[in-house]
Amino acid sequence: MNDLGTPADQARLAQVQTLFREAFPDVAEFADTLPEQLNRRHRKRYQMVLTTFETARGRVRGFALAHYHADLAFGYLDYLVGSTSTRAGGGRGGALYEALRETMKGLGATGIFMDVPPDEPSMVSDHGRLRSNRARLRFYERYGARPIIGTAYDDPPPLGQTYDPPFLVYDPLDSDAPLDMAHTRKVVAAILSRKYGWKKSDPYTRRIVASFKDDPVQLRAPRYPAKPAAGKRTAPASPSAPVLHLVVSEHHEIHHVRERGYVERPARVSAILDGMRPLTTTTHAAKHRALEAVCTVHDRDFVRYLDRMCRKLAPTETLYPYVFPIRRPERKPKDHWVRAGYYCIDTFTPLSQSALAAARGAVDCALTGAELLAAGHGPVYALCRPPGHHAERRVFGGFCYFNNAALAADALASRGRVALLDIDYHHGNGSQDIFYDRSDVMFVSLHGHPRTSYPYFCGFEDEHGVGAGEGFNLNIPLREDTDDAKYLRALERGLKAIRKFDPAYLVVSLGFDIMQGDPTGGFRVTPEGMRGIGAALAGLGRPTLFVQEGGYALRNLRRGGHAFFDGFCGALPKLG
Repeated sequence: MNDLGTPADQARLAQVQTLFREAFPDVAEFADTLPEQLNRRHRKRYQMVLTTFETARGRVRGFALAHYHADLAFGYLDYLVGSTSTRAGGGRGGALYEALRETMKGLGATGIFMDVPPDEPSMVSDHGRLRSNRARLRFYERYGARPIIGTAYDDPPPLGQTYDPPFLVYDPLDSDAPLDMAHTRKVVAAILSRKYGWKKSDPYTRRIVASFKDDPVQLRAPRYPAKPAAGKRTAPASPSAPVLHLVVSEHHEIHHVRERGYVERPARVSAILDGMRPLTTTTHAAKHRALEAVCTVHDRDFVRYLDRMCRKLAPTETLYPYVFPIRRPERKPKDHWVRAGYYCIDTFTPLSQSALAAARGAVDCALTGAELLAAGHGPVYALCRPPGHHAERRVFGGFCYFNNAALAADALASRGRVALLDIDYHHGNGSQDIFYDRSDVMFVSLHGHPRTSYPYFCGFEDEHGVGAGEGFNLNIPLREDTDDAKYLRALERGLKAIRKFDPAYLVVSLGFDIMQGDPTGGFRVTPEGMRGIGAALAGLGRPTLFVQEGGYALRNLRRGGHAFFDGFCGALPKLG
Protein backbone atom coordinates (compact mmCIF):
# COMPACT_ATOMS: atom_id res chain seq x y z
CA MET A 1 0.00 0.00 0.00
CA ASN A 2 1.54 3.34 -1.07
CA ASP A 3 -1.44 5.58 -1.64
CA LEU A 4 -5.02 6.21 -0.50
CA GLY A 5 -6.74 5.62 -3.80
CA THR A 6 -9.72 3.63 -2.52
CA PRO A 7 -12.09 3.76 0.47
CA ALA A 8 -10.73 0.36 1.54
CA ASP A 9 -7.20 1.80 1.66
CA GLN A 10 -8.44 4.77 3.69
CA ALA A 11 -10.16 2.45 6.18
CA ARG A 12 -7.01 0.34 6.38
CA LEU A 13 -4.91 3.42 7.12
CA ALA A 14 -7.31 4.51 9.89
CA GLN A 15 -6.69 1.19 11.64
CA VAL A 16 -2.94 1.63 11.18
CA GLN A 17 -3.16 5.06 12.80
CA THR A 18 -4.92 3.56 15.82
CA LEU A 19 -2.27 0.85 16.19
CA PHE A 20 0.50 3.44 15.81
CA ARG A 21 -0.87 5.59 18.63
CA GLU A 22 -1.11 2.55 20.90
CA ALA A 23 2.41 1.34 20.09
CA PHE A 24 4.18 4.73 20.10
CA PRO A 25 2.37 7.01 22.54
CA ASP A 26 5.39 9.35 22.82
CA VAL A 27 5.13 10.25 19.12
CA ALA A 28 1.42 9.58 18.66
CA GLU A 29 0.99 12.81 16.72
CA PHE A 30 3.00 11.32 13.84
CA ALA A 31 0.00 9.09 13.08
CA ASP A 32 -1.95 12.21 12.07
CA THR A 33 0.57 12.92 9.30
CA LEU A 34 0.35 9.47 7.67
CA PRO A 35 -2.30 10.41 5.05
CA GLU A 36 -0.19 13.35 3.93
CA GLN A 37 2.98 11.24 4.01
CA LEU A 38 1.43 8.67 1.67
CA ASN A 39 -0.10 11.19 -0.71
CA ARG A 40 2.90 13.51 -1.11
CA ARG A 41 5.31 10.89 -2.42
CA HIS A 42 5.47 12.53 -5.86
CA ARG A 43 6.95 15.68 -4.37
CA LYS A 44 9.73 13.73 -2.66
CA ARG A 45 12.62 11.65 -3.87
CA TYR A 46 11.19 8.70 -2.01
CA GLN A 47 7.88 6.97 -1.60
CA MET A 48 6.33 5.62 1.56
CA VAL A 49 5.43 1.94 1.58
CA LEU A 50 2.91 0.66 4.12
CA THR A 51 2.62 -3.10 4.62
CA THR A 52 -0.21 -4.45 6.78
CA PHE A 53 -0.97 -7.75 8.49
CA GLU A 54 -4.71 -8.35 8.26
CA THR A 55 -7.20 -10.98 9.33
CA ALA A 56 -9.57 -12.58 6.85
CA ARG A 57 -12.14 -9.96 7.89
CA GLY A 58 -9.86 -7.08 7.05
CA ARG A 59 -8.83 -6.16 10.58
CA VAL A 60 -5.32 -4.74 10.72
CA ARG A 61 -3.23 -6.50 13.37
CA GLY A 62 0.20 -5.13 12.51
CA PHE A 63 2.06 -2.95 10.05
CA ALA A 64 5.46 -1.99 8.68
CA LEU A 65 6.06 1.61 7.59
CA ALA A 66 9.02 2.10 5.28
CA HIS A 67 10.41 4.37 2.53
CA TYR A 68 11.86 3.44 -0.81
CA HIS A 69 14.45 5.90 -2.13
CA ALA A 70 14.59 5.26 -5.86
CA ASP A 71 17.45 7.67 -6.57
CA LEU A 72 19.78 5.66 -4.33
CA ALA A 73 18.02 2.27 -4.60
CA PHE A 74 17.63 1.65 -0.87
CA GLY A 75 14.82 1.04 1.57
CA TYR A 76 14.47 2.53 5.04
CA LEU A 77 12.34 0.84 7.70
CA ASP A 78 10.76 3.47 9.92
CA TYR A 79 8.29 1.56 12.14
CA LEU A 80 7.27 -2.08 12.55
CA VAL A 81 4.42 -3.20 14.81
CA GLY A 82 3.63 -6.89 15.13
CA SER A 83 1.54 -6.71 18.30
CA THR A 84 0.43 -4.03 20.74
CA SER A 85 -0.89 -6.39 23.40
CA THR A 86 0.79 -8.44 26.08
CA ARG A 87 -0.19 -11.56 24.16
CA ALA A 88 2.49 -12.91 21.85
CA GLY A 89 2.37 -11.41 18.40
CA GLY A 90 2.02 -14.82 16.80
CA GLY A 91 4.87 -14.22 14.38
CA ARG A 92 3.26 -11.17 12.77
CA GLY A 93 6.49 -9.20 12.92
CA GLY A 94 8.32 -11.88 10.95
CA ALA A 95 5.57 -12.12 8.35
CA LEU A 96 5.52 -8.34 7.95
CA TYR A 97 9.27 -8.01 7.64
CA GLU A 98 9.50 -10.86 5.14
CA ALA A 99 6.77 -9.20 3.04
CA LEU A 100 8.60 -5.87 3.25
CA ARG A 101 11.87 -7.46 2.14
CA GLU A 102 10.17 -8.94 -0.93
CA THR A 103 8.52 -5.61 -1.70
CA MET A 104 11.83 -3.79 -1.51
CA LYS A 105 13.52 -6.38 -3.72
CA GLY A 106 10.74 -5.93 -6.25
CA LEU A 107 11.16 -2.15 -6.21
CA GLY A 108 14.88 -2.55 -6.90
CA ALA A 109 16.36 -1.88 -3.46
CA THR A 110 19.85 -3.26 -2.86
CA GLY A 111 19.30 -3.22 0.90
CA ILE A 112 17.24 -1.93 3.82
CA PHE A 113 18.61 0.49 6.42
CA MET A 114 16.98 1.13 9.78
CA ASP A 115 17.66 2.83 13.11
CA VAL A 116 17.47 0.32 15.97
CA PRO A 117 17.98 1.07 19.70
CA PRO A 118 21.38 -0.18 20.93
CA ASP A 119 22.02 -3.33 22.94
CA GLU A 120 25.20 -2.04 24.60
CA PRO A 121 24.60 -1.22 28.30
CA SER A 122 26.89 1.81 28.09
CA MET A 123 24.68 3.33 25.38
CA VAL A 124 21.32 2.86 27.11
CA SER A 125 20.10 5.37 29.70
CA ASP A 126 17.38 3.06 31.03
CA HIS A 127 18.71 -0.47 31.47
CA GLY A 128 15.15 -1.71 31.69
CA ARG A 129 15.04 -1.31 27.90
CA LEU A 130 18.01 -3.55 27.23
CA ARG A 131 15.93 -6.69 26.99
CA SER A 132 13.60 -5.29 24.32
CA ASN A 133 16.52 -3.67 22.46
CA ARG A 134 18.33 -6.99 22.31
CA ALA A 135 15.18 -8.75 21.17
CA ARG A 136 14.86 -6.30 18.25
CA LEU A 137 18.46 -6.77 17.15
CA ARG A 138 18.16 -10.54 17.53
CA PHE A 139 15.03 -10.45 15.35
CA TYR A 140 16.72 -8.53 12.52
CA GLU A 141 19.89 -10.59 12.74
CA ARG A 142 17.84 -13.65 11.74
CA TYR A 143 17.55 -12.03 8.31
CA GLY A 144 21.21 -11.05 8.04
CA ALA A 145 20.67 -7.47 9.22
CA ARG A 146 23.40 -6.20 11.57
CA PRO A 147 24.64 -2.83 12.91
CA ILE A 148 27.19 -0.85 10.94
CA ILE A 149 30.34 -0.33 13.04
CA GLY A 150 33.32 2.00 13.05
CA THR A 151 31.40 5.25 12.44
CA ALA A 152 30.11 8.23 14.41
CA TYR A 153 26.49 7.46 13.55
CA ASP A 154 25.86 6.09 17.05
CA ASP A 155 27.87 8.78 18.87
CA PRO A 156 26.14 10.80 21.62
CA PRO A 157 23.43 13.14 20.23
CA PRO A 158 24.12 16.76 19.26
CA LEU A 159 24.27 19.38 22.00
CA GLY A 160 20.90 20.07 23.57
CA GLN A 161 19.32 16.73 22.56
CA THR A 162 18.79 13.79 24.89
CA TYR A 163 18.15 10.32 23.51
CA ASP A 164 19.92 6.99 23.21
CA PRO A 165 21.70 7.13 19.84
CA PRO A 166 20.53 4.23 17.63
CA PHE A 167 22.57 1.78 15.64
CA LEU A 168 22.31 2.09 11.88
CA VAL A 169 21.42 -1.47 10.89
CA TYR A 170 21.80 -2.78 7.34
CA ASP A 171 19.98 -5.71 5.74
CA PRO A 172 21.65 -6.71 2.43
CA LEU A 173 18.52 -8.59 1.31
CA ASP A 174 20.38 -11.89 0.96
CA SER A 175 23.13 -10.38 -1.20
CA ASP A 176 26.81 -11.11 -0.61
CA ALA A 177 27.88 -7.85 -2.27
CA PRO A 178 30.07 -5.62 -0.05
CA LEU A 179 28.61 -2.34 1.22
CA ASP A 180 30.32 0.39 -0.81
CA MET A 181 31.56 3.35 1.26
CA ALA A 182 30.80 6.11 -1.28
CA HIS A 183 27.25 4.87 -1.83
CA THR A 184 26.65 4.44 1.92
CA ARG A 185 27.73 8.01 2.56
CA LYS A 186 25.05 9.20 0.13
CA VAL A 187 22.49 6.96 1.85
CA VAL A 188 23.38 8.30 5.31
CA ALA A 189 23.17 11.88 4.06
CA ALA A 190 19.73 11.11 2.60
CA ILE A 191 18.50 9.53 5.86
CA LEU A 192 19.69 12.48 7.96
CA SER A 193 18.14 15.05 5.61
CA ARG A 194 14.94 13.32 4.47
CA LYS A 195 14.05 11.53 7.69
CA TYR A 196 15.43 13.82 10.37
CA GLY A 197 15.51 17.20 8.62
CA TRP A 198 19.24 17.91 8.94
CA LYS A 199 20.66 20.00 6.11
CA LYS A 200 23.42 18.28 4.18
CA SER A 201 25.61 21.35 4.70
CA ASP A 202 25.19 21.26 8.49
CA PRO A 203 28.45 20.47 10.35
CA TYR A 204 26.72 17.62 12.21
CA THR A 205 25.61 15.95 8.96
CA ARG A 206 29.02 16.41 7.39
CA ARG A 207 30.78 14.94 10.44
CA ILE A 208 28.55 11.83 10.53
CA VAL A 209 28.87 11.23 6.78
CA ALA A 210 32.65 11.69 6.82
CA SER A 211 32.98 9.15 9.64
CA PHE A 212 32.18 6.33 7.19
CA LYS A 213 35.79 5.55 6.26
CA ASP A 214 35.91 1.76 5.87
CA ASP A 215 35.57 0.51 2.32
CA PRO A 216 33.70 -1.71 2.23
CA VAL A 217 31.61 -0.58 5.20
CA GLN A 218 31.83 -3.06 8.08
CA LEU A 219 28.97 -4.79 9.89
CA ARG A 220 29.13 -6.07 13.44
CA ALA A 221 29.86 -9.76 13.80
CA PRO A 222 26.74 -11.87 14.49
CA ARG A 223 25.87 -11.69 18.17
CA TYR A 224 22.70 -13.74 18.40
CA PRO A 225 23.20 -17.20 16.86
CA ALA A 226 20.06 -19.26 16.56
CA LYS A 227 19.63 -21.66 19.44
CA PRO A 228 19.14 -25.24 18.23
CA ALA A 229 15.93 -26.80 19.43
CA ALA A 230 16.12 -29.81 21.68
CA GLY A 231 17.05 -32.87 19.66
CA LYS A 232 17.76 -30.88 16.53
CA ARG A 233 20.57 -32.06 14.29
CA THR A 234 22.90 -29.17 13.55
CA ALA A 235 25.47 -31.21 11.63
CA PRO A 236 24.87 -33.07 8.36
CA ALA A 237 23.08 -36.34 8.86
CA SER A 238 25.14 -39.49 9.21
CA PRO A 239 25.54 -41.86 6.26
CA SER A 240 23.22 -44.33 7.99
CA ALA A 241 20.33 -41.86 8.12
CA PRO A 242 17.34 -42.66 5.86
CA VAL A 243 17.48 -40.89 2.50
CA LEU A 244 14.66 -38.52 1.59
CA HIS A 245 14.00 -38.64 -2.16
CA LEU A 246 13.29 -35.14 -3.43
CA VAL A 247 11.49 -33.93 -6.57
CA VAL A 248 11.17 -30.17 -7.11
CA SER A 249 8.73 -28.41 -9.43
CA GLU A 250 10.55 -27.16 -12.50
CA HIS A 251 10.14 -23.60 -13.75
CA HIS A 252 7.82 -22.74 -10.86
CA GLU A 253 9.46 -19.32 -10.51
CA ILE A 254 7.83 -18.05 -13.71
CA HIS A 255 4.53 -18.02 -11.79
CA HIS A 256 4.93 -14.90 -9.65
CA VAL A 257 1.81 -12.85 -8.91
CA ARG A 258 2.79 -9.52 -7.34
CA GLU A 259 -0.66 -8.18 -6.44
CA ARG A 260 -1.39 -7.26 -2.83
CA GLY A 261 -2.31 -10.23 -0.65
CA TYR A 262 -0.95 -12.93 -2.98
CA VAL A 263 1.37 -14.78 -0.60
CA GLU A 264 1.99 -17.86 -2.79
CA ARG A 265 5.37 -16.80 -4.18
CA PRO A 266 8.55 -18.39 -5.60
CA ALA A 267 10.67 -17.65 -2.52
CA ARG A 268 8.75 -20.38 -0.68
CA VAL A 269 10.60 -23.15 -2.51
CA SER A 270 14.04 -21.66 -1.83
CA ALA A 271 13.21 -21.24 1.86
CA ILE A 272 12.21 -24.90 2.21
CA LEU A 273 15.32 -26.10 0.41
CA ASP A 274 17.51 -23.90 2.64
CA GLY A 275 16.09 -25.58 5.74
CA MET A 276 16.63 -29.08 4.34
CA ARG A 277 20.33 -28.71 3.58
CA PRO A 278 21.51 -30.59 6.71
CA LEU A 279 19.31 -33.59 5.85
CA THR A 280 20.28 -36.57 3.71
CA THR A 281 18.47 -36.17 0.40
CA THR A 282 18.80 -37.31 -3.19
CA THR A 283 17.18 -35.27 -5.95
CA HIS A 284 15.30 -36.67 -8.95
CA ALA A 285 14.25 -34.79 -12.07
CA ALA A 286 10.53 -34.60 -12.71
CA LYS A 287 9.24 -36.47 -15.76
CA HIS A 288 7.03 -34.44 -18.06
CA ARG A 289 3.47 -35.70 -18.57
CA ALA A 290 0.93 -34.92 -21.26
CA LEU A 291 -2.00 -32.76 -20.21
CA GLU A 292 -4.23 -35.82 -20.56
CA ALA A 293 -2.69 -37.20 -17.33
CA VAL A 294 -4.55 -34.53 -15.36
CA CYS A 295 -7.90 -35.89 -16.55
CA THR A 296 -7.64 -38.96 -14.31
CA VAL A 297 -9.05 -36.85 -11.45
CA HIS A 298 -10.24 -33.66 -13.19
CA ASP A 299 -13.14 -33.13 -15.57
CA ARG A 300 -11.91 -32.98 -19.15
CA ASP A 301 -14.03 -29.92 -19.97
CA PHE A 302 -12.49 -28.06 -17.02
CA VAL A 303 -8.94 -29.02 -18.05
CA ARG A 304 -9.62 -28.03 -21.66
CA TYR A 305 -10.90 -24.61 -20.55
CA LEU A 306 -7.84 -23.87 -18.38
CA ASP A 307 -5.51 -24.88 -21.17
CA ARG A 308 -7.25 -22.89 -23.91
CA MET A 309 -7.91 -19.79 -21.81
CA CYS A 310 -4.37 -19.54 -20.49
CA ARG A 311 -2.97 -19.96 -24.00
CA LYS A 312 -5.19 -17.11 -25.23
CA LEU A 313 -3.73 -14.68 -22.71
CA ALA A 314 -0.71 -12.55 -23.56
CA PRO A 315 2.53 -13.56 -21.77
CA THR A 316 2.14 -10.89 -19.07
CA GLU A 317 -1.66 -10.88 -18.94
CA THR A 318 -3.72 -12.25 -16.03
CA LEU A 319 -7.40 -13.03 -15.73
CA TYR A 320 -9.13 -12.92 -12.36
CA PRO A 321 -12.52 -14.66 -12.05
CA TYR A 322 -15.21 -12.12 -11.22
CA VAL A 323 -18.55 -13.60 -12.28
CA PHE A 324 -19.73 -16.83 -10.64
CA PRO A 325 -22.76 -18.39 -12.40
CA ILE A 326 -24.80 -21.18 -10.87
CA ARG A 327 -22.84 -24.32 -11.72
CA ARG A 328 -25.30 -26.08 -14.01
CA PRO A 329 -24.19 -27.25 -17.48
CA GLU A 330 -26.93 -25.33 -19.28
CA ARG A 331 -25.86 -22.07 -17.59
CA LYS A 332 -22.25 -22.02 -18.78
CA PRO A 333 -21.33 -18.46 -19.95
CA LYS A 334 -20.49 -18.16 -23.65
CA ASP A 335 -17.73 -15.57 -23.12
CA HIS A 336 -14.47 -17.35 -22.20
CA TRP A 337 -13.33 -14.36 -20.12
CA VAL A 338 -16.48 -14.50 -18.00
CA ARG A 339 -16.42 -18.30 -17.87
CA ALA A 340 -13.42 -18.32 -15.47
CA GLY A 341 -15.84 -17.94 -12.56
CA TYR A 342 -17.78 -20.99 -13.77
CA TYR A 343 -14.69 -23.06 -12.96
CA CYS A 344 -13.41 -21.20 -9.88
CA ILE A 345 -14.35 -20.82 -6.20
CA ASP A 346 -12.76 -17.43 -5.38
CA THR A 347 -11.55 -14.11 -6.79
CA PHE A 348 -7.84 -14.34 -5.95
CA THR A 349 -6.56 -17.22 -8.12
CA PRO A 350 -5.68 -15.72 -11.50
CA LEU A 351 -5.22 -17.46 -14.82
CA SER A 352 -2.12 -16.76 -16.91
CA GLN A 353 0.30 -18.52 -19.21
CA SER A 354 2.81 -18.83 -16.39
CA ALA A 355 0.20 -20.18 -13.96
CA LEU A 356 -0.67 -23.00 -16.37
CA ALA A 357 2.98 -23.86 -17.02
CA ALA A 358 3.80 -23.90 -13.30
CA ALA A 359 0.68 -25.96 -12.50
CA ARG A 360 1.65 -28.56 -15.08
CA GLY A 361 5.17 -28.63 -13.63
CA ALA A 362 3.69 -29.30 -10.19
CA VAL A 363 1.68 -32.21 -11.64
CA ASP A 364 4.87 -33.64 -13.16
CA CYS A 365 6.54 -33.29 -9.77
CA ALA A 366 3.78 -35.12 -7.86
CA LEU A 367 3.36 -37.94 -10.38
CA THR A 368 7.13 -38.48 -10.50
CA GLY A 369 7.05 -38.73 -6.72
CA ALA A 370 4.30 -41.35 -6.88
CA GLU A 371 6.27 -43.30 -9.46
CA LEU A 372 9.38 -43.26 -7.26
CA LEU A 373 7.39 -44.45 -4.26
CA ALA A 374 5.78 -47.27 -6.24
CA ALA A 375 9.25 -48.35 -7.36
CA GLY A 376 10.36 -48.73 -3.75
CA HIS A 377 12.15 -45.39 -3.30
CA GLY A 378 10.90 -43.84 -0.12
CA PRO A 379 10.17 -41.63 1.62
CA VAL A 380 9.59 -39.15 -1.21
CA TYR A 381 8.98 -35.40 -1.03
CA ALA A 382 7.34 -33.72 -4.05
CA LEU A 383 8.08 -30.03 -3.51
CA CYS A 384 5.25 -28.75 -5.68
CA ARG A 385 4.43 -25.16 -6.48
CA PRO A 386 1.73 -24.02 -6.95
CA PRO A 387 -0.16 -26.15 -4.41
CA GLY A 388 -3.16 -28.21 -5.42
CA HIS A 389 -5.45 -29.46 -2.66
CA HIS A 390 -8.20 -26.84 -3.22
CA ALA A 391 -8.63 -27.86 -6.88
CA GLU A 392 -11.76 -30.01 -7.22
CA ARG A 393 -12.78 -32.23 -10.12
CA ARG A 394 -14.03 -29.28 -12.13
CA VAL A 395 -13.01 -26.08 -10.29
CA PHE A 396 -9.79 -24.32 -9.30
CA GLY A 397 -9.13 -21.82 -6.50
CA GLY A 398 -7.12 -21.13 -3.34
CA PHE A 399 -3.90 -20.65 -5.37
CA CYS A 400 -4.51 -24.19 -6.78
CA TYR A 401 -5.13 -25.23 -10.39
CA PHE A 402 -4.64 -29.03 -10.53
CA ASN A 403 -4.77 -31.33 -7.51
CA ASN A 404 -1.23 -32.66 -7.24
CA ALA A 405 -1.78 -34.85 -4.18
CA ALA A 406 -4.99 -36.34 -5.57
CA LEU A 407 -3.27 -37.20 -8.86
CA ALA A 408 -0.48 -38.94 -6.93
CA ALA A 409 -2.93 -40.81 -4.69
CA ASP A 410 -5.00 -41.90 -7.69
CA ALA A 411 -1.88 -43.20 -9.44
CA LEU A 412 -0.86 -45.21 -6.37
CA ALA A 413 -4.38 -46.56 -5.84
CA SER A 414 -3.92 -48.87 -8.82
CA ARG A 415 -1.37 -50.74 -6.67
CA GLY A 416 -3.18 -50.77 -3.34
CA ARG A 417 -5.28 -48.74 -0.96
CA VAL A 418 -4.10 -45.20 -0.23
CA ALA A 419 -4.58 -42.92 2.76
CA LEU A 420 -4.45 -39.22 1.82
CA LEU A 421 -3.72 -37.20 4.96
CA ASP A 422 -4.06 -33.41 4.65
CA ILE A 423 -2.24 -31.41 7.35
CA ASP A 424 -2.47 -28.00 5.70
CA TYR A 425 -4.19 -25.29 7.77
CA HIS A 426 -6.96 -25.01 5.17
CA HIS A 427 -9.29 -27.89 4.41
CA GLY A 428 -8.47 -29.78 1.21
CA ASN A 429 -11.89 -29.38 -0.35
CA GLY A 430 -10.53 -30.48 -3.72
CA SER A 431 -9.16 -33.77 -2.46
CA GLN A 432 -12.38 -34.46 -0.56
CA ASP A 433 -14.46 -33.75 -3.67
CA ILE A 434 -12.35 -36.07 -5.84
CA PHE A 435 -12.42 -39.07 -3.49
CA TYR A 436 -15.77 -38.51 -1.73
CA ASP A 437 -17.44 -41.50 -3.39
CA ARG A 438 -14.43 -43.84 -3.41
CA SER A 439 -13.38 -46.52 -0.94
CA ASP A 440 -9.86 -47.17 -2.28
CA VAL A 441 -8.57 -43.78 -1.10
CA MET A 442 -9.33 -42.63 2.44
CA PHE A 443 -9.20 -38.86 2.97
CA VAL A 444 -8.34 -37.53 6.43
CA SER A 445 -7.96 -33.80 7.09
CA LEU A 446 -6.92 -31.71 10.11
CA HIS A 447 -7.63 -28.02 9.48
CA GLY A 448 -8.89 -24.71 10.78
CA HIS A 449 -12.62 -24.84 11.38
CA PRO A 450 -14.53 -23.86 8.21
CA ARG A 451 -16.75 -21.55 10.25
CA THR A 452 -13.77 -19.16 10.38
CA SER A 453 -11.25 -20.47 7.84
CA TYR A 454 -11.01 -20.82 4.06
CA PRO A 455 -12.64 -22.43 2.12
CA TYR A 456 -15.56 -21.95 4.57
CA PHE A 457 -18.07 -24.17 2.74
CA CYS A 458 -16.36 -27.51 3.25
CA GLY A 459 -14.53 -29.48 5.95
CA PHE A 460 -17.22 -30.03 8.57
CA GLU A 461 -17.25 -33.11 10.79
CA ASP A 462 -20.50 -34.48 9.35
CA GLU A 463 -19.01 -34.96 5.88
CA HIS A 464 -18.28 -38.72 5.80
CA GLY A 465 -18.43 -39.60 2.09
CA VAL A 466 -21.22 -40.94 -0.13
CA GLY A 467 -21.99 -44.24 -1.85
CA ALA A 468 -18.94 -46.48 -1.90
CA GLY A 469 -17.02 -43.71 -0.13
CA GLU A 470 -19.29 -43.59 2.92
CA GLY A 471 -17.08 -43.76 6.02
CA PHE A 472 -13.85 -43.08 4.13
CA ASN A 473 -13.77 -39.31 4.66
CA LEU A 474 -12.74 -37.95 8.06
CA ASN A 475 -12.65 -34.23 8.83
CA ILE A 476 -11.11 -32.98 12.07
CA PRO A 477 -11.70 -29.21 12.25
CA LEU A 478 -9.71 -27.42 14.97
CA ARG A 479 -9.89 -24.13 16.86
CA GLU A 480 -7.58 -21.26 15.95
CA ASP A 481 -5.71 -21.50 19.27
CA THR A 482 -4.51 -25.05 18.55
CA ASP A 483 -0.96 -25.53 19.86
CA ASP A 484 1.51 -28.42 19.65
CA ALA A 485 -0.17 -30.58 22.26
CA LYS A 486 -3.70 -30.08 20.92
CA TYR A 487 -2.59 -30.72 17.35
CA LEU A 488 -0.75 -33.91 18.19
CA ARG A 489 -3.79 -35.23 20.08
CA ALA A 490 -6.03 -34.52 17.08
CA LEU A 491 -3.45 -36.06 14.75
CA GLU A 492 -3.50 -39.28 16.74
CA ARG A 493 -7.24 -39.51 16.11
CA GLY A 494 -6.59 -39.30 12.37
CA LEU A 495 -3.72 -41.79 12.50
CA LYS A 496 -5.91 -44.24 14.40
CA ALA A 497 -8.42 -44.17 11.54
CA ILE A 498 -5.63 -44.64 9.00
CA ARG A 499 -4.24 -47.65 10.87
CA LYS A 500 -7.69 -49.21 10.82
CA PHE A 501 -7.94 -48.56 7.06
CA ASP A 502 -4.55 -50.29 6.66
CA PRO A 503 -3.36 -48.58 3.45
CA ALA A 504 -0.53 -49.78 1.24
CA TYR A 505 0.61 -46.15 0.75
CA LEU A 506 0.40 -42.85 2.61
CA VAL A 507 0.20 -39.53 0.74
CA VAL A 508 0.53 -36.41 2.89
CA SER A 509 -0.67 -32.98 1.76
CA LEU A 510 1.91 -31.01 3.71
CA GLY A 511 1.21 -27.44 4.77
CA PHE A 512 3.52 -25.34 6.94
CA ASP A 513 0.74 -22.78 7.37
CA ILE A 514 -0.25 -24.62 10.56
CA MET A 515 2.76 -22.97 12.20
CA GLN A 516 2.48 -19.95 14.46
CA GLY A 517 2.86 -16.70 12.56
CA ASP A 518 1.68 -17.84 9.14
CA PRO A 519 -0.20 -14.92 7.51
CA THR A 520 -3.06 -17.20 6.41
CA GLY A 521 -3.42 -19.48 9.45
CA GLY A 522 -4.33 -19.28 13.11
CA PHE A 523 -2.70 -22.29 14.77
CA ARG A 524 0.24 -21.97 17.16
CA VAL A 525 2.33 -24.98 16.13
CA THR A 526 6.08 -24.54 16.72
CA PRO A 527 9.07 -26.13 14.97
CA GLU A 528 9.18 -28.69 17.78
CA GLY A 529 5.53 -29.43 17.08
CA MET A 530 6.41 -30.02 13.42
CA ARG A 531 9.15 -32.41 14.55
CA GLY A 532 6.60 -34.32 16.61
CA ILE A 533 4.17 -34.47 13.70
CA GLY A 534 6.88 -35.88 11.44
CA ALA A 535 7.81 -38.54 14.00
CA ALA A 536 4.17 -39.51 14.45
CA LEU A 537 3.70 -40.02 10.71
CA ALA A 538 6.84 -42.15 10.54
CA GLY A 539 5.26 -44.33 13.20
CA LEU A 540 2.63 -45.49 10.69
CA GLY A 541 5.35 -47.46 8.94
CA ARG A 542 3.88 -46.95 5.46
CA PRO A 543 5.65 -45.98 2.21
CA THR A 544 5.08 -42.23 2.28
CA LEU A 545 4.87 -39.46 -0.32
CA PHE A 546 4.77 -35.85 0.87
CA VAL A 547 3.22 -33.31 -1.50
CA GLN A 548 3.77 -29.65 -0.70
CA GLU A 549 0.70 -27.48 -0.22
CA GLY A 550 0.67 -24.19 1.76
CA GLY A 551 2.86 -22.29 4.18
CA TYR A 552 3.70 -18.65 3.51
CA ALA A 553 6.02 -17.34 6.25
CA LEU A 554 9.52 -17.90 4.89
CA ARG A 555 11.16 -18.37 8.29
CA ASN A 556 8.56 -21.01 9.17
CA LEU A 557 9.27 -22.80 5.90
CA ARG A 558 12.99 -23.00 6.71
CA ARG A 559 12.63 -24.01 10.35
CA GLY A 560 9.45 -26.05 9.99
CA GLY A 561 10.64 -27.91 6.92
CA HIS A 562 13.87 -28.94 8.61
CA ALA A 563 12.18 -29.91 11.87
CA PHE A 564 9.39 -31.88 10.18
CA PHE A 565 11.60 -34.01 7.95
CA ASP A 566 14.26 -34.36 10.64
CA GLY A 567 11.54 -35.71 12.92
CA PHE A 568 10.17 -38.04 10.26
CA CYS A 569 13.51 -39.41 9.08
CA GLY A 570 14.86 -39.58 12.61
CA ALA A 571 12.00 -41.86 13.62
CA LEU A 572 12.60 -44.28 10.73
CA PRO A 573 14.92 -47.29 11.09
CA LYS A 574 18.56 -46.47 10.30
CA LEU A 575 20.16 -47.98 7.22
CA GLY A 576 22.67 -50.77 7.60
